[in-house]
Amino acid sequence: MVCAGMSSFYLIALLAAFCIGLSKAGFSGISMVSVVLLADLYGAKTSVGLALPLLIAADLMAWPAFRNHGSWRPVWRLLGPTLVGLGLGWWLLGWIPDAAARRVIGGCVLLMVVLQVSRRWKPRMFDRWVESRGFGMGAGILGGFATMLANAAGPVIQLYLMARKIPKMELIGIGARFFLLVNLLKVPLNARLALITPDSLLENARLLPGVVLGIFGGRWLIRHVPQAAFEWMIVVFSALAGLRLLFW
Repeated sequence: MVCAGMSSFYLIALLAAFCIGLSKAGFSGISMVSVVLLADLYGAKTSVGLALPLLIAADLMAWPAFRNHGSWRPVWRLLGPTLVGLGLGWWLLGWIPDAAARRVIGGCVLLMVVLQVSRRWKPRMFDRWVESRGFGMGAGILGGFATMLANAAGPVIQLYLMARKIPKMELIGIGARFFLLVNLLKVPLNARLALITPDSLLENARLLPGVVLGIFGGRWLIRHVPQAAFEWMIVVFSALAGLRLLFW
């Protein structure tokens, strides 16, 4: 029974790692799945530090794959507000208990869902947000906060770039650059909070194959699966998962 329990534990953990790789290949909405699964398995705060090296490994594989698409210019525009959000998230993560962190992460997930749904169901309202002067700054701050607290900034940054009418492959290339830089900046912050430890790095080594499969599987899926239909499934799953983190 114990072995069966451990096997199912690692199968779910590998699924979370697979979702990390898949998100870096262009399906950013599925990153919410990995956030929720890792928080359930390892605890809300521990999962933040556990996921970061896996995200960096995925970034290092995704950036070369998409280096011919996009540029660094949009990254530098977002970096200032993102650093503000990182600071806010780091301060909050340093003192809140795990149960409260779980609820905050659930709230972040649901906020990402609201943004995704508003873009599809209320495009005019979303367009008004996009055209406002503070949209870019707000996206950077919210993205920095969400990525520090829950590694959950993918949908925010994707929405910001999509609002700029950036083509899909260029959007993926810009996102790969942005998150590689931001995730590397998060390493000393996570280490200072003791969220990255020798034990967590050993766990990362066990889960790394899932990330690799996700990256290569995602590169195939991005060319063969309608992204709109795929993202709707993720929106529904993420909404249920966010509610679970908040209330159960």
